[in-house]
Amino acid sequence: MSATTTARSAPVRSKRRRRGLFRGRLLFALPAGIVLLALSVYPLIQLVRMSFSAVTSATLNLDWAFVGLQNFVTGWQQGDTQNAIVNTLVFVVIVTGLGLVGGFAAAVALRTNSRAAAVLLGLMVFVWALPPVVNGSVWKFLLGDNGLFNSVFHLVGLQSFPFLYDTRFALVSVALVNAWAIIPFNALVFRAAILGVPSEVFEAAQLDGARPWQEVRHVMMPAVRPTSLVLVVLTVVYAFRSFDFIYVMTYGGPGTTTNTLPFLGYLQAFVRYDFGLGSSTALIAVLFVIVLAVVYARSVRKEELE
Repeated sequence: MSATTTARSAPVRSKRRRRGLFRGRLLFALPAGIVLLALSVYPLIQLVRMSFSAVTSATLNLDWAFVGLQNFVTGWQQGDTQNAIVNTLVFVVIVTGLGLVGGFAAAVALRTNSRAAAVLLGLMVFVWALPPVVNGSVWKFLLGDNGLFNSVFHLVGLQSFPFLYDTRFALVSVALVNAWAIIPFNALVFRAAILGVPSEVFEAAQLDGARPWQEVRHVMMPAVRPTSLVLVVLTVVYAFRSFDFIYVMTYGGPGTTTNTLPFLGYLQAFVRYDFGLGSSTALIAVLFVIVLAVVYARSVRKEELE
């Protein structure tokens, strides 16, 4: 075979090799794609269909009558959707703010590799790994009328505090518990970023006379900045989709005080059996999550490019 023939066949072999690699990757990803279509894409399509249809327990297995935007209008006119959106935004702000600030503070306090720090980190991971139903049940007991906190109030001569039974405090109480549950995860991420800073940087700061709070401001905060946006988006998504704690601790009450969009959709669909109305509420929540997912993807891509 001449050199000219060899040179001409090389691009052909390279093209065939790329095609083979592409087919291999496609076959490798095919099972995951099938599972994704079956468990995510298809239910989402059904959710969209149901949100624009009149679907109740009586018509669930029949042809769904198309009603357009009527479900969205009904939810808005009843006032449920507006209240749920406001509750959700308040809930997300509290959980995100306290979760991030508490996580960073815990990471700063536990940035050493001492045994005490390791024990505390283990406890934090235990708190984070607890199933939300278990975690919420524990906190419902602690915040109850005869729970630990009110028992301590009684011992010091104070009256019981209605953490979960007053319209002014129920949403904030559940949001604080959610923030408590996400702090360990945020602390682990922040701590990993802080531990990535070379020890020479801290030694140089100490030689320059930097105080501890100055180290936090000028060394640690810049170190965690690249991952902060990603962590903000993850915490917002966590707070936005919160359902378990509300279900266990307040069940949306008192009244509708702790009804967020995910929980309102559950009540409408699986308690009142108005699946069309519940689907419309759930679709609003899905749109919020899609926006957050786009922001998350862009932030991750930006961090990788940097």
